[in-house]
Amino acid sequence: MLLLVTTGVVMVQSALQVRAVAAGEFPLSGALRQLPHVIIGLIAMLVVMRLPIATFKRFAWAGMLIGLALQALVYTPLGYEFQGNRNWLRIGPVSLQPSELMKLALLVWIATVIDAKSRLLNRWVHVVIPVVPVVALSMIVGILGGDLGSLMVIAGLVLGCLFFAQIRMRVLLAIVALAALGIAVMTAIKPNRVMRVAHFMEVDCLSDPDEKYGLCWQTLHGFGALARGGWSGVGFGSSRSKWHWLPEAENDFIFAIIGEEAGLIGACAALAVFLVIAVTMLIALTRCHQKFTTALIGGALVWIIGQMVVNVAVVLGFVPVLGVPLPFVSAGGSSLISLLTAVGVVVACLRDESRRESASERESAASQTERARVELGLRSA
Repeated sequence: MLLLVTTGVVMVQSALQVRAVAAGEFPLSGALRQLPHVIIGLIAMLVVMRLPIATFKRFAWAGMLIGLALQALVYTPLGYEFQGNRNWLRIGPVSLQPSELMKLALLVWIATVIDAKSRLLNRWVHVVIPVVPVVALSMIVGILGGDLGSLMVIAGLVLGCLFFAQIRMRVLLAIVALAALGIAVMTAIKPNRVMRVAHFMEVDCLSDPDEKYGLCWQTLHGFGALARGGWSGVGFGSSRSKWHWLPEAENDFIFAIIGEEAGLIGACAALAVFLVIAVTMLIALTRCHQKFTTALIGGALVWIIGQMVVNVAVVLGFVPVLGVPLPFVSAGGSSLISLLTAVGVVVACLRDESRRESASERESAASQTERARVELGLRSA
């Protein structure tokens, strides 16, 4: 994770350097803009990882309500629209994306609900309520602002929590079908999203020259960046796509800049780091025995890896452009701070499981010693 964060600072600096120089700003402004978010996120992670999991359970409902309130605030004068999506807040000099903070709030809240209902999860009604209504409310608030990418990640996060909590498969499949229907309906009410999806289904950007200056612009220049990178890349800072050819080079399409400057080898190395994180979390899940920890770590795993898959799939042209950042790497404070805090919660859960396992082993050893003493006493008698 720290390797990805460091890579993010370096690549954000590279992607923004040309724009900073063109605007007469300090050439290192990209790194200086990303570093405060890294510092805040790391501090939050270090603080959270020392907390007992009882603290997360105690404040789970409060965090959920705060998350919903922040999402609703985007429709007040504090909210503003960016690239067709109204999912941002500006409070003084600070801007934030409530949907990113909502992912963290949902992760902790769903794990808390599952833990509280652990003995009742064999009945579908206790799985559906209150998880589905609350998640649906959050999704509706988000989709009204046009944030389809975050909606998909949240849906995956929720399903990850339920799957690793070992919810019955038929109940899980019913929730998946309901989520798919909801996403389709909520996508249909936003004309710009319908246009993007229809364009993706009907137009081949590689063979239709009439579209290269339209909605295919970003996709084609992403392909071009990856193609120029070849095997080993053009070298750090030498990307040509970031010279105002590739929109959102530091955010949604930063993987294209990685592929151009570090080549196929560097791009695969970045994906390999995500693979290591996924395998590590899966191994950690095998050592967890509480519903709270299994649901939370499972949800965090699907959140991180699912968001990575969507981002890379957009750059490779497998799905429409959705506006999903690359975890730990893309520019932006809300996503980075939420992800780093989530990592802190995961570590706190693992520490709690380790303490419980150690206590259980001590109790088992003490019990065996006591039995040995009793047996020895009986033999002496």
